Amino acid sequence: MTERNRIEMGTTVKGRRRFLEIILTIALCTSLVSGRGTVSDALADSLSSVGGTLPHFLQEPEDAYIIKNNPIKLRCRATPALQIFFKCNGEWVHQNQHTSQEYMDQNTGLKIREVTINVTRQQVEDFHGPEDYWCLCVAWSHLGTSKSRKATVRIAYLRKNFEQDPQGKEVPIKGMIVLHCRPPEGVPMAEVEWLKNEELVGSFEDDNIDTRADHNLIINEARLSDSGNYTCLASNVVAKRRSATATVVVFVNGGWSLWTEWSPCSVNCGRGVQKRSRTCTNPAPLNGGAFCEGMSVQKITCSALCPVDGVWEEWSEWTMCSAQCERQRWRECNSPPPRLRGKMCEGEGQSTENCTGGLCTQNGKLMHDVKPQSLENSIDVALYSGLAAGVIAVVVLIVAITLYRKSQSEYGVDVIDSSALAGGFQSFNFKTTRQGNPLLLNSSMQPDITVGQTFSSPICFQDSIDKELFDPLPDKVKVQSSFMVSLGVADRAEYHVKAHQETLPANLHPKYSTVEGKKTTMIAPNGIHTLRKTQFKTSAVFGHLGGRLVIPNAGVSLLVPHGAIADDTSWEMYMLINQEESSAQSEERCEILLGPEITYGPPGLNLSYPVAMTIAHCAEVSAENWNIKLKRQTKDNKWEEIMSVDDESTSCYCLMDSHSCHLLLDQPGCYALVGEPITDAAIKRLRIAVFGSVEASSIDYSLRVHCVDDTPHAFQRVVTAETSRGGQLLEEPKMLFFKGNCLSLQVSIQDIPQFLWSIKPFTTCQEFSFTQVWYSNQQPVHCAFSLQRHSTSTTQLSCKISVRQVKGHEQILQVYTTVGESEKETVPFFMQADCTVTSQTGAKAFKIPLSIRQRICTTFDTANTKGKDWQLLAQKLHIQRNLSYFTKQKSPSAVILSLWEARHQDSGDLDSLASALEEIGKIHCKSLPQSPDDKETDFTF
Repeated sequence: MTERNRIEMGTTVKGRRRFLEIILTIALCTSLVSGRGTVSDALADSLSSVGGTLPHFLQEPEDAYIIKNNPIKLRCRATPALQIFFKCNGEWVHQNQHTSQEYMDQNTGLKIREVTINVTRQQVEDFHGPEDYWCLCVAWSHLGTSKSRKATVRIAYLRKNFEQDPQGKEVPIKGMIVLHCRPPEGVPMAEVEWLKNEELVGSFEDDNIDTRADHNLIINEARLSDSGNYTCLASNVVAKRRSATATVVVFVNGGWSLWTEWSPCSVNCGRGVQKRSRTCTNPAPLNGGAFCEGMSVQKITCSALCPVDGVWEEWSEWTMCSAQCERQRWRECNSPPPRLRGKMCEGEGQSTENCTGGLCTQNGKLMHDVKPQSLENSIDVALYSGLAAGVIAVVVLIVAITLYRKSQSEYGVDVIDSSALAGGFQSFNFKTTRQGNPLLLNSSMQPDITVGQTFSSPICFQDSIDKELFDPLPDKVKVQSSFMVSLGVADRAEYHVKAHQETLPANLHPKYSTVEGKKTTMIAPNGIHTLRKTQFKTSAVFGHLGGRLVIPNAGVSLLVPHGAIADDTSWEMYMLINQEESSAQSEERCEILLGPEITYGPPGLNLSYPVAMTIAHCAEVSAENWNIKLKRQTKDNKWEEIMSVDDESTSCYCLMDSHSCHLLLDQPGCYALVGEPITDAAIKRLRIAVFGSVEASSIDYSLRVHCVDDTPHAFQRVVTAETSRGGQLLEEPKMLFFKGNCLSLQVSIQDIPQFLWSIKPFTTCQEFSFTQVWYSNQQPVHCAFSLQRHSTSTTQLSCKISVRQVKGHEQILQVYTTVGESEKETVPFFMQADCTVTSQTGAKAFKIPLSIRQRICTTFDTANTKGKDWQLLAQKLHIQRNLSYFTKQKSPSAVILSLWEARHQDSGDLDSLASALEEIGKIHCKSLPQSPDDKETDFTF
């Protein structure tokens, strides 16, 4: 082939290629100008089949948001590209809407084409496709076409209202704080930030704070510095929104500091008081935290040993006459010796005298001017004169004592035993009998009211008749005794025989006998015994208004709330104490009975609200040491456990106080409170009492010590038994803590005046096994000491009785009494003629007036957005556990108030309830509404 032909052929090929490019360009331009905006796929495929490198994009369109009415720009940049066109939602964008420019890449020398279009809000809103509005770029070159990514175009917005605003909280220190925030709806989705007191909270700066968990703010352990106002801030490309401000308060509950050391005894001699204190500063309550619960000051009794002054012992015998005509005698200051800063004996401990009547010179030689015969005569005279004087002195002393005893017997005063006339070697002083508790026989010693715990459980209802006792003294005497209160007698009463003659029933009128000029009051035994047989059961008819049943002097009561019995319905309800041997406790399982078994009925009783039963118990309540359970007797006389005091239950409710248990019960039946000791430190309270009586022989006297569970009913049985045998209470009963550590109980008698009284050998100490005491089942454990006086003229007895658990607690009973044959007929321990009111019905049985009760229930039973509902009422009344029981009641507030009534039945005011209501801020003492015709229910705290 010639060179020419080759040139012509190359020209032909170049011409054909140029021609093809022109045809394609014209076809493409024609298609775009026509407005149809489409290019056949066959044409695109034919272009892509051309060998070489396709156009590649240096910039592809990005997702964009239209803010308000401002259009957005989409941009594409590609090389090598002859043309770039946008395709939106599947259709080509008109060429007139494109803005293009072309420039050369300095590095590669290739041409770069850049194209932009505007997208308006109207275009996006007019599009109604199944997906968001989108656009992409198509780039052409002589080697083919390339497509860019799809760019989505959306209209941006942000709603005004938050879907969830954060809520303020009160959180204890070191508690977790979680503030929830759900931002308003928006496109794009809003980002959330948190502000604290208008400053940005950064979770990266504080590991304790997390703001990344689903828009929430989490503070793992609250600090005092975390208190403040928190705001949730939501923002996107359109706007920013602020949530409502949530106030967070981190509070600190108060904590007690350590107890201070016990203060010195308040007295230097005798019985005093020691104190110790603590403050609520560990930590101090902050930001509304609760103040410490409990006492800030504790007091205990103390005994300071009194100084003992020294007393001279008897003089020794005279020594033999010495060569110096002197004799000597001595005495020592040891009867007793001075102790505890006591005074030394005054006087001399040695005495010296001339033993020859002055007939001896100072140097011991006889006087030479005296004749021996005259000296002998003078000695005889002195000797006989001394003997005569001694005989006369003895006769005078005997006559004086005889006249003194005769004069004293005329006035009814006892005389000290005649052995004192013989110059007894032991001094014995008796104090005069003090006027005091009529239950105590000649109780001259002040009772230790700080050790013995009185019974504060319900005794009997107050009525218009004064509670009085018969006093053996002829005059009116005002008496105040903690033990009288514990047996159901008024704290202060006046005793007068004539007043009782008018108020007592005929079978209980006193008889009178005169003993040694004194008037002594006695009760007919039949009357007392008849009363005691029936006092452990009570009954009454109750209707819709409810009421209360009480077993006097037993620590047992039953409250039937208002509305518990339906309208136009009445029930005769009863309550009794089981007097038979109990089977509720299990010795194999170490369970013991903590109080009396109580039955209330009748069976089939239909109640709308539970009744409140109060039972006294003898346990020192401690969850660490006791597992206390409530049991109920089944139809086949077996006992089933219905709840443990520390567990949650919806069948019944149990509230334990220090000396009483308050139960809310729906079903009638027989109930018992039993305890199972968990550790050896479990304590059961015992009440210790000593009684005395003269035996059949006038010289024998019996002391009986009773140890019984510390409940009013158990001690009532002791009193009943002692009354029947003529016993007299000799000392205020005291309380003993008996631990479940398998150690025995010892009772011993001490300090018996040996020269006046005697006791059988080896009987001064008696011991009871642990099992006898621990499983006594409300039955008294008792021992007796039989004493015998040496002479019938001995009428005074003073001794101590020690009751102690081995390696444990000890109590001392001080006996000081006057023993006389006239005391065989005794004064009863207490009189119950005025305690016959064992039931009350209607409004007078309740402390809270009915109108006030209804207002409280209406207020707190209604759900309140501020949390002031019945749960808060329970919390303020210190009822903070097993709240699920009240949830199932149709009026939780009514049941809570019934429990309060049962718990405070022995107090005569409403201070604790008023304080709780004022603290809640729901009801104020002067702002309670009052109906004009309801004057009796005017409730003024």
